[in-house]
Amino acid sequence: MTRDIRITAEPVDDASCKFVVSEPLYTGGVRRFTSPGEAVGSPLAEHIFAIPGVGVREVVVSGNLVTVAKDTTTPWQAVGRQVGQAIRAALAVDEPPVAARSVTAASTAADDELYNRVAHVFSDHVNPMVARHGGRVELIDVQDATVLLRMSGGCQGCGQADVTLRQGIEGLLTQYVPEVTGVLDITNHSAGANPYYRPAKT
Repeated sequence: MTRDIRITAEPVDDASCKFVVSEPLYTGGVRRFTSPGEAVGSPLAEHIFAIPGVGVREVVVSGNLVTVAKDTTTPWQAVGRQVGQAIRAALAVDEPPVAARSVTAASTAADDELYNRVAHVFSDHVNPMVARHGGRVELIDVQDATVLLRMSGGCQGCGQADVTLRQGIEGLLTQYVPEVTGVLDITNHSAGANPYYRPAKT
Protein backbone atom coordinates (compact mmCIF):
# COMPACT_ATOMS: atom_id res chain seq x y z
CA MET A 1 0.00 0.00 0.00
CA THR A 2 1.37 3.42 -1.01
CA ARG A 3 1.99 5.80 1.88
CA ASP A 4 0.11 9.09 1.79
CA ILE A 5 2.99 11.53 2.24
CA ARG A 6 1.93 15.17 2.14
CA ILE A 7 4.53 17.89 1.51
CA THR A 8 3.99 21.66 1.69
CA ALA A 9 6.53 24.14 0.34
CA GLU A 10 7.19 27.44 2.15
CA PRO A 11 9.61 29.60 0.12
CA VAL A 12 11.70 31.84 2.39
CA ASP A 13 13.29 33.77 -0.47
CA ASP A 14 14.71 33.05 -3.93
CA ALA A 15 17.57 31.06 -2.42
CA SER A 16 15.91 28.94 0.27
CA CYS A 17 12.68 27.07 0.85
CA LYS A 18 11.22 24.99 3.69
CA PHE A 19 9.35 21.78 3.01
CA VAL A 20 6.92 20.56 5.68
CA VAL A 21 6.41 16.78 5.50
CA SER A 22 3.47 14.92 7.05
CA GLU A 23 5.74 12.48 8.87
CA PRO A 24 9.03 12.86 10.78
CA LEU A 25 12.28 12.55 8.87
CA TYR A 26 14.86 12.96 11.63
CA THR A 27 14.21 12.83 15.37
CA GLY A 28 17.80 13.27 16.53
CA GLY A 29 17.74 17.08 16.61
CA VAL A 30 19.09 18.87 13.55
CA ARG A 31 21.24 17.64 10.66
CA ARG A 32 22.86 20.08 8.29
CA PHE A 33 24.54 19.08 5.02
CA THR A 34 26.58 21.51 2.92
CA SER A 35 27.86 19.22 0.17
CA PRO A 36 27.08 15.91 -1.57
CA GLY A 37 30.04 14.40 0.29
CA GLU A 38 28.50 15.20 3.67
CA ALA A 39 25.20 13.71 2.47
CA VAL A 40 26.63 10.22 1.85
CA GLY A 41 24.77 7.72 4.03
CA SER A 42 21.67 9.93 4.39
CA PRO A 43 19.32 9.06 1.49
CA LEU A 44 17.20 12.18 1.92
CA ALA A 45 20.12 14.58 1.51
CA GLU A 46 21.71 12.39 -1.19
CA HIS A 47 18.54 12.55 -3.32
CA ILE A 48 18.14 16.31 -2.90
CA PHE A 49 21.77 17.09 -3.77
CA ALA A 50 21.40 14.85 -6.84
CA ILE A 51 18.61 16.97 -8.35
CA PRO A 52 20.12 18.19 -11.66
CA GLY A 53 20.43 21.84 -12.58
CA VAL A 54 19.34 23.25 -9.21
CA GLY A 55 22.68 23.95 -7.56
CA VAL A 56 21.68 22.72 -4.10
CA ARG A 57 24.22 24.07 -1.61
CA GLU A 58 22.63 23.19 1.74
CA VAL A 59 20.06 20.80 3.20
CA VAL A 60 18.90 21.04 6.82
CA VAL A 61 16.59 18.45 8.36
CA SER A 62 14.81 18.71 11.71
CA GLY A 63 11.76 16.68 12.68
CA ASN A 64 9.39 16.91 9.72
CA LEU A 65 11.04 20.00 8.19
CA VAL A 66 13.53 20.09 5.33
CA THR A 67 15.15 23.42 4.42
CA VAL A 68 16.85 23.53 1.02
CA ALA A 69 19.15 26.31 -0.19
CA LYS A 70 20.20 26.67 -3.82
CA ASP A 71 22.53 28.82 -5.92
CA THR A 72 20.50 29.01 -9.13
CA THR A 73 17.69 31.46 -9.94
CA THR A 74 15.31 28.64 -10.91
CA PRO A 75 12.00 29.48 -9.15
CA TRP A 76 10.83 27.23 -6.32
CA GLN A 77 7.60 26.55 -8.20
CA ALA A 78 9.73 24.61 -10.69
CA VAL A 79 12.08 23.04 -8.14
CA GLY A 80 9.53 22.12 -5.48
CA ARG A 81 8.14 19.10 -7.33
CA GLN A 82 11.64 17.65 -7.74
CA VAL A 83 12.40 18.14 -4.04
CA GLY A 84 9.11 16.47 -3.18
CA GLN A 85 10.03 13.50 -5.37
CA ALA A 86 13.43 13.30 -3.66
CA ILE A 87 11.81 13.27 -0.21
CA ARG A 88 9.38 10.53 -1.22
CA ALA A 89 12.21 8.48 -2.76
CA ALA A 90 14.19 8.70 0.49
CA LEU A 91 11.19 7.59 2.53
CA ALA A 92 10.60 4.63 0.20
CA VAL A 93 13.91 2.91 1.04
CA ASP A 94 14.27 0.50 3.95
CA GLU A 95 16.70 2.62 5.97
CA PRO A 96 16.54 5.87 7.95
CA PRO A 97 16.28 8.85 5.58
CA VAL A 98 18.86 10.74 7.67
CA ALA A 99 21.82 9.17 9.45
CA ALA A 100 22.92 10.26 12.92
CA ARG A 101 25.41 13.14 13.00
CA SER A 102 29.08 12.26 13.44
CA VAL A 103 31.24 14.97 14.94
CA THR A 104 34.83 15.33 16.08
CA ALA A 105 35.77 16.34 19.61
CA ALA A 106 37.38 19.55 18.33
CA SER A 107 34.34 20.70 16.35
CA THR A 108 32.04 19.81 19.24
CA ALA A 109 34.10 21.89 21.68
CA ALA A 110 34.14 24.88 19.32
CA ASP A 111 30.40 24.71 18.70
CA ASP A 112 29.70 24.26 22.42
CA GLU A 113 31.68 27.40 23.21
CA LEU A 114 29.81 29.36 20.54
CA TYR A 115 26.50 27.90 21.74
CA ASN A 116 27.05 29.31 25.24
CA ARG A 117 27.91 32.76 23.91
CA VAL A 118 24.95 32.77 21.49
CA ALA A 119 22.63 31.63 24.31
CA HIS A 120 23.61 34.72 26.30
CA VAL A 121 22.82 36.96 23.31
CA PHE A 122 19.42 35.31 22.95
CA SER A 123 18.56 35.72 26.64
CA ASP A 124 19.97 39.24 27.05
CA HIS A 125 19.09 40.84 23.70
CA VAL A 126 17.07 38.74 21.22
CA ASN A 127 14.19 37.57 23.39
CA PRO A 128 13.66 40.90 25.19
CA MET A 129 13.43 42.46 21.70
CA VAL A 130 10.83 40.04 20.30
CA ALA A 131 8.90 39.76 23.58
CA ARG A 132 7.38 43.17 22.82
CA HIS A 133 5.52 41.49 19.97
CA GLY A 134 4.58 38.41 21.97
CA GLY A 135 7.32 36.35 20.35
CA ARG A 136 10.12 34.09 21.45
CA VAL A 137 13.20 32.72 19.67
CA GLU A 138 14.63 29.38 20.77
CA LEU A 139 18.27 28.49 20.18
CA ILE A 140 18.20 24.93 18.83
CA ASP A 141 21.84 24.23 18.08
CA VAL A 142 25.13 25.58 16.75
CA GLN A 143 26.73 23.44 14.05
CA ASP A 144 29.92 24.40 12.25
CA ALA A 145 29.49 28.01 13.47
CA THR A 146 25.95 28.16 12.07
CA VAL A 147 23.14 29.03 14.50
CA LEU A 148 19.91 27.08 14.14
CA LEU A 149 16.85 28.66 15.76
CA ARG A 150 13.08 28.28 16.00
CA MET A 151 10.55 31.09 16.45
CA SER A 152 7.32 30.83 18.44
CA GLY A 153 4.47 33.00 19.70
CA GLY A 154 3.98 36.20 17.71
CA CYS A 155 7.10 35.49 15.63
CA GLN A 156 5.83 32.16 14.25
CA GLY A 157 4.15 32.85 10.94
CA CYS A 158 4.68 36.60 11.25
CA GLY A 159 4.96 38.50 7.98
CA GLN A 160 8.01 40.33 9.38
CA ALA A 161 9.83 37.20 10.64
CA ASP A 162 12.49 37.42 7.95
CA VAL A 163 13.14 41.08 8.82
CA THR A 164 13.51 40.11 12.48
CA LEU A 165 15.95 37.40 11.48
CA ARG A 166 18.09 39.37 9.02
CA GLN A 167 18.09 42.85 10.54
CA GLY A 168 17.63 42.01 14.21
CA ILE A 169 19.05 38.62 15.17
CA GLU A 170 21.84 38.45 12.60
CA GLY A 171 22.90 42.00 13.46
CA LEU A 172 23.11 41.21 17.17
CA LEU A 173 25.11 38.05 16.55
CA THR A 174 27.50 39.89 14.24
CA GLN A 175 28.03 42.43 17.01
CA TYR A 176 28.43 40.07 19.97
CA VAL A 177 29.56 36.74 18.43
CA PRO A 178 31.30 37.59 15.14
CA GLU A 179 32.60 34.01 14.83
CA VAL A 180 29.08 32.91 13.82
CA THR A 181 29.08 32.40 10.05
CA GLY A 182 25.38 31.82 9.43
CA VAL A 183 21.89 31.82 10.94
CA LEU A 184 19.18 29.38 9.91
CA ASP A 185 15.51 29.59 10.93
CA ILE A 186 13.95 26.11 11.05
CA THR A 187 10.51 27.35 12.17
CA ASN A 188 7.38 25.84 10.62
CA HIS A 189 5.81 29.25 10.00
CA SER A 190 2.68 27.75 8.42
CA ALA A 191 1.70 26.44 11.87
CA GLY A 192 1.81 29.88 13.52
CA ALA A 193 -1.42 30.41 15.46
CA ASN A 194 -1.04 34.05 16.50
CA PRO A 195 1.43 35.96 14.31
CA TYR A 196 2.09 39.58 15.23
CA TYR A 197 1.85 40.62 11.57
CA ARG A 198 -0.21 38.50 9.21
CA PRO A 199 1.84 37.47 6.17
CA ALA A 200 0.81 39.03 2.89
CA LYS A 201 -1.39 36.92 0.64
CA THR A 202 0.32 35.61 -2.49
